[in-house]
Amino acid sequence: MQINWKPFVLSLVVLLILFPFVYLVFLSLASEWRFPDVWPSYIGFRNWVTVFSSEVGLLKSFFSSLLISLLVAVFSTTSGFLISKAVFYHPKKRILTLLAYFPYILAPVVFAACLSFFFLKMGLFGNTTGVVVAQFIIAFPYALLFFSSFWNEKVKSYEDLVATLGGNKWQTYIKVLLPLAKGLILICFFQTFLISWFEYGLTSIIGIGKVQTLTIKVFLFIKEANYYYGALSCCLLIFPPVVLLYFNKRYVFKKFV
Repeated sequence: MQINWKPFVLSLVVLLILFPFVYLVFLSLASEWRFPDVWPSYIGFRNWVTVFSSEVGLLKSFFSSLLISLLVAVFSTTSGFLISKAVFYHPKKRILTLLAYFPYILAPVVFAACLSFFFLKMGLFGNTTGVVVAQFIIAFPYALLFFSSFWNEKVKSYEDLVATLGGNKWQTYIKVLLPLAKGLILICFFQTFLISWFEYGLTSIIGIGKVQTLTIKVFLFIKEANYYYGALSCCLLIFPPVVLLYFNKRYVFKKFV
């Protein structure tokens, strides 16, 4: 009799994938769990109640991260879509595309150290606007490269057809380009949101501790050996990506299958 190992292997893989998330939620509910105890002395929502009462400012960091990531995603996706078209039609498009890789040559912390002098001179050091601009510098080239595959001769022929029929540029965008690129725009928005959401190096240097996003909070809690609040902040950190993943699969991915 031949044993079918496939269900067992799949179940094991699913358990291994889910284990870190389940453990994070469990750790966020625990407290006073010391070695060699095999079970924490307290399990409950005390940590969550403390956070929602804003004692540690974690909820404020959550909404601050959400605002920064939404701004970065909207600006980088919009500008990436529009400027990628100009780059595609530019005679030096290969050089311009190559320059878009420049922010990814350096590590984010080193890149932020290079930018810090200019941000200091412009008054963008240690505030939310500076963090948004710094993260935009990372997210915008990604959006530019992402949309570079959209522009091709077929899209250009559609633009020429609209122009031949008397349509202006605004009608070309509304009636042709945006409907064609709708799925890609949503995916790029999700990706740039995640780039900003999990960004740490640039935020820590440009924000200089005054702009405390969730990723900054997680590292602070880990440095303080406060693993319970660290796990709680990680739960808040993975919540928006899970929601975006659901909407991505539910409304975007199905259109490409």
